[in-house]
Amino acid sequence: MSSNRTESDSRDGPHRSLSSFARDDRAIEGLPIRLVIALVVGVAALAIMLNMLGGIGSVGDTEVTVKIADDDQVIEADATGSDAKVDVYAIDENGNNVSDATIVATADSAQLDGVLDKSTGDNNHAQLDFSGDQSLRADQDMGAIQLEVIPPSDSNYIDEQPNPNIRVVSR
Repeated sequence: MSSNRTESDSRDGPHRSLSSFARDDRAIEGLPIRLVIALVVGVAALAIMLNMLGGIGSVGDTEVTVKIADDDQVIEADATGSDAKVDVYAIDENGNNVSDATIVATADSAQLDGVLDKSTGDNNHAQLDFSGDQSLRADQDMGAIQLEVIPPSDSNYIDEQPNPNIRVVSR
């Protein structure tokens, strides 16, 4: 079997002449589709790599959460107009105090008139005063009030994990 190539076509390197390109009988019909396939594969690989990196999170972010004083986990519903005071603390994932955070209480499965928020100040402590605003629906014996932490804006704290709830019971 003999090749149609000449001796000058088989040489590689800078000695190859421009006339050898003119005599090249190979077709380029498949080149555009090969470029499209390479582009699609490259974009898919880039998307997979970015997705894997996206799960890492920002460097230096620290989760902050609410700690409720042990005796304040459960409060009574407002059947008698009773006030309830709940001591809450803002702490980070290592148990360190977080000062100047805001703790927000909102209705979940228990009813709450409006939103209650308090700043922790410098001592990471806040007292939520419900003033009889908590209640349950007629068919409920127990409900929950959801707590959220708004960290100080000039810090690297985030609140993405669920926080403990305050239970509201009917006695």
